[in-house]
Amino acid sequence: MGLDIHVLIADWSWLAEAPPGERLSRLRDAWYADETGLWDWDAPAVDGDWEWPEGPHSDCFALYEFTRTCGSFKAHFWAGERWERMRDHAEPPLRAELDTFLRALIWGGLDGEADHVDPGFFSDDPAVSYGVLLARSPDSVRELAATSERIRPRLGGLRAAFDEHAAAPDGWIGGFDEFTDLLEDWHRVLAEAARRRWGVVGLSE
Repeated sequence: MGLDIHVLIADWSWLAEAPPGERLSRLRDAWYADETGLWDWDAPAVDGDWEWPEGPHSDCFALYEFTRTCGSFKAHFWAGERWERMRDHAEPPLRAELDTFLRALIWGGLDGEADHVDPGFFSDDPAVSYGVLLARSPDSVRELAATSERIRPRLGGLRAAFDEHAAAPDGWIGGFDEFTDLLEDWHRVLAEAARRRWGVVGLSE
């Protein structure tokens, strides 16, 4: 069993009604509730799309299902690894923006110590925030969505560098299209959250 990730967008005003130490349980309780319809065994599976809950919290959060990842964090981890292998061959302006983008979401950075959680989003107590992989406030989301908009039209220029330095046909995110598909999924998450002025949360359950 590997690490999983569930990426949700959440209404910040709703979360902020609770103190930081109670926000994670507030989100989890709403997500786990039977009335959401998200836990029905016969619910149709989605891939690369949103799952919106039913019930009393239908306007408070949504879950995004990434394309071809089956909920595993491995795809996201390996996207960071592929980037690390080819980043020296990217044009400096694009390299700087992709460094910022991926380091904020899924990549550990060159030092392996990137922090993907904004201070004050949840409790700083590890026992309370267990399972949190990502927590970005609406302000951070807005900045990352803008960065993503600038990156998207320039990604095609990385294909040759990826193919030469990062491709791994038998591995996760082994081809360039898989790499860009994952980034496009992240763009969809950030764009929707930014449009609503919501936060983004990644949980391992």
